Amino acid sequence: MKKGRIGLALIVFLVFPFSIHAGVPLETTQANVNKVLKVLGDASLQEEAKKEKIRSISNEMFDWNALSRLTLGRNWKKLNDAQRKEFMELYREILEGAYMGKLLDYTNEKVVFHKETMLSKNKAEVQTKIIAKNAEIPLHYRMIQRGGSWKVYDLIIEGVSLVKNYRSQFNEILRKKSPEELLKLLRKKGGKA
Repeated sequence: MKKGRIGLALIVFLVFPFSIHAGVPLETTQANVNKVLKVLGDASLQEEAKKEKIRSISNEMFDWNALSRLTLGRNWKKLNDAQRKEFMELYREILEGAYMGKLLDYTNEKVVFHKETMLSKNKAEVQTKIIAKNAEIPLHYRMIQRGGSWKVYDLIIEGVSLVKNYRSQFNEILRKKSPEELLKLLRKKGGKA
């Protein structure tokens, strides 16, 4: 009986800290996604109010600095501090423009949270699926821990990395054009030219 308790205590001691640590990225993602779903499902909110609330949640959820830096890769060094700051803002606006309409078309699709995988001590991937009427869309959140909180630095949508997709586009532009010309293109695309 005593050996059984010691064994159980040892298992709890060894497993419990890891289960708490391993659950934080998944729990954080789930909480943020549920906040977005609540906003989308709120019939009392007008479209602009929904957009504003979703922007606020995404600013809590995403590490825009890491997302921007990883997207530009080695080209990040070509930008000065002011250009980096502007790139982050323009990139966020472009992503918002690309995905906000899809979010607002939400019609009670279900999000299933599958599992969390630790990629390193401070990086994790949370695997989810969006269950629509005629399709299941895998959506994986790559997360990084900074300052005690977990934030998204990449999305893998149906096996395609958001970071890699945009990196190839921006690298192609930066092969031929200067960082300022890239920003000019992004301003134009975002309606700020």
